[in-house]
Amino acid sequence: MTKAELQELWATRIAEYQTRGQSVKEWCASRKGISPRQLWYWLRKYKNQNGVTPEKANRWLPVEISEQTSKVHGNSLLVRIGRAGIEVSPGFDQALLARVVMVLVELC
Repeated sequence: MTKAELQELWATRIAEYQTRGQSVKEWCASRKGISPRQLWYWLRKYKNQNGVTPEKANRWLPVEISEQTSKVHGNSLLVRIGRAGIEVSPGFDQALLARVVMVLVELC
């Protein structure tokens, strides 16, 4: 596995971990072969690479709820970050959404 592939694998794992809302120990227990020590290492490495400080990582973003009907299905959620909007339907990929949101937060 190349370095880029390994980093992409761990970026996906970190996004999944962050969307689950579990502790490091709980998440690692549900993933065979990943130790809490590995996850902590990659969390630090990822944070340092992206320059995310604790102040930025733990900030609140405004949320607006509107009575807008979905074009896709009536049972979806529209998430707005700045001028960008993401429509999330049931069965969405949580890791992908987490990565998209991280990119949008950095850009907006």
